[in-house]
Amino acid sequence: MDNFSSSDLKSILHSKRANMFYLEYCRVMQKDGRVLYLTEAKNENQYFNIPIANTTVLLLGNGTSITQAAMRMLAQAGVLVGFSGGGGTPLYMANDAEQPIEWFTPQSEYRPTEYLQGWMSFWFDDQKRLAAAKAFQQARLSFLQKIWAKDRELKQEGFDVKEPGLQAAFERFEERTEAATKQSDLLLTEAQLTKHLYKFAANNVQLQDFKRQHQSTDKANDFLNHGNYLAYGLAATTLWVLGIPHGFAVMHGKTRRGALVFDVADLIKDTIVLPWAFICAKENDTEQEFRQQVLQAFTDHNVLDFMFDTVKDVALMHQQPKSLDGGDQAK
Repeated sequence: MDNFSSSDLKSILHSKRANMFYLEYCRVMQKDGRVLYLTEAKNENQYFNIPIANTTVLLLGNGTSITQAAMRMLAQAGVLVGFSGGGGTPLYMANDAEQPIEWFTPQSEYRPTEYLQGWMSFWFDDQKRLAAAKAFQQARLSFLQKIWAKDRELKQEGFDVKEPGLQAAFERFEERTEAATKQSDLLLTEAQLTKHLYKFAANNVQLQDFKRQHQSTDKANDFLNHGNYLAYGLAATTLWVLGIPHGFAVMHGKTRRGALVFDVADLIKDTIVLPWAFICAKENDTEQEFRQQVLQAFTDHNVLDFMFDTVKDVALMHQQPKSLDGGDQAK
């Protein structure tokens, strides 16, 4: 540990990191310069390595504890740590379980300033903030159309982006987004599209009378909740790396805690989490199987790259074109 330097752990950009971990009933600790988790087996204790240099988010579920030394190494590696209930939801910190999004973020102020400055240059202007929200919505739909058009597994499960009903819903979404004059118009349009996608997905898997409920015991709703929290972890990572505080939302309420995390997570939720929640519910998968499927989809479709690129583009959309000195290193 004498020669340990946090810079040694940051050779992998956050947008290229492959791992998110959810752990339960174990102890996370530092041992011999590595972060490990310890599980108690019947006859012996077992240690497993956590590759922190290639990890974005660590979620600690039921029955977990973590040492100060492990937290120090995770912070130096730029890993966000969150405490959650069973299966990754709801997400807690050390204070109030009623607040859904709270993270232990690595305390480094050596992060880029240009994206925060760009964000603040438009955020107090209602019309510019509305333009940023529209850019998010347009990016969200473009990503969904792109991924659903090329993902063979989704196509095999009936998620065909060319289905006439979907095409009509996408056209209405684009028209109403362009015509929106305030954020509430965008939120209504967003809700209408997501409701249509829920209905489309439920019909695809022959799930009768599906209704979206955040407090539910059916698998489709549970998987939606679970997958959404994984997306929140990636969104929180993106904003932390770019140095943009979570409170400066463009879609959700300006006074809502962590609202910008929701905005960024919404870029990918309908594209990745929604279809796989219904598919895995149809297959009667376990939470672990669903989580593995969603995390693999995140990796296959480079969702962190997409989040970083979208947030960076929106942050600088009102700036004069200029060369970004080392901007890519923010990822």
